[in-house]
Amino acid sequence: MNAYYLERIQRGVDYVEAHLEEEIALSVVAKAGGLSQWHFQRIFKALTGETLKTYIRSRRLANTLDRLLDTDLRILDIALLAGFETQESFARAFRSAFSMTPTEYRRLKKRSLFIRKLRLDEAMLKHIQGGVSIEPEIVRQAALRLIGLRTTFHGVDSEKNNLGEKLPPLWASFMSRLPEVKHACPGICYGVVRSLHADDDLLEYHAAIEVVGEGLVPEGMALIEVPAGTYARFEHRGEAQAIDRTVSYAYSTWLLQSGHQHSGGPDLEFYDHRYHPTDPSSVIGYALPIE
Repeated sequence: MNAYYLERIQRGVDYVEAHLEEEIALSVVAKAGGLSQWHFQRIFKALTGETLKTYIRSRRLANTLDRLLDTDLRILDIALLAGFETQESFARAFRSAFSMTPTEYRRLKKRSLFIRKLRLDEAMLKHIQGGVSIEPEIVRQAALRLIGLRTTFHGVDSEKNNLGEKLPPLWASFMSRLPEVKHACPGICYGVVRSLHADDDLLEYHAAIEVVGEGLVPEGMALIEVPAGTYARFEHRGEAQAIDRTVSYAYSTWLLQSGHQHSGGPDLEFYDHRYHPTDPSSVIGYALPIE
């Protein structure tokens, strides 16, 4: 069991618990856990099935239950303490979570609703894993000199997720311009995924191909240099749109019990002759840089 990540996620969770009545920046939670915001949110979502922002909201709602029963505070005051701007927005969120209004719950005078504080341990992790035991290939990846098109996006672990809007058009544009790339190494294209800043969840993505030599970079494209490193390489089989299931498995199951740590370098996608956009037997490689 890799206690490194469990300990860091737990540190972030403990920070949330200690600051529920304050403004909580996701970047600060990640910093408390000793990870970049992207990696913290990526692992948190893979472990729990919910975003960090959703978890914070649910914990604040849980705290309102005791205040509704144990204090004479106005519902508006309870709403403001929980971080809601209005009583109406608080009531909507409360009804969505508990199928009743705050007033109805106060009238019940029963502690029949609760949201437990998240506690990450081996039993919880084993429950999430469900006995999965797929192992990646550990490979030494040579340095890559790539040319491609770039975009930025928010991944599925972010509430701003726009992956589906940004990546397919990027690949379509890149493939149409592929003949412009001189000295390209045929047979394989790469997706390069990396965090732009440690304190936000904005990601950079390149659709690219490897090149040899010092050829000119076509207008509008970018040169990407990926240093040599050790990677855990997984195979994703099936629709490309479902690749996040493989990524979630890689982060939540394999990485957490592997004894390895993410190096902080870019994740890599590999598209070779086995990839087909509509074939159910299509294969995409996905690799995590490890140390």
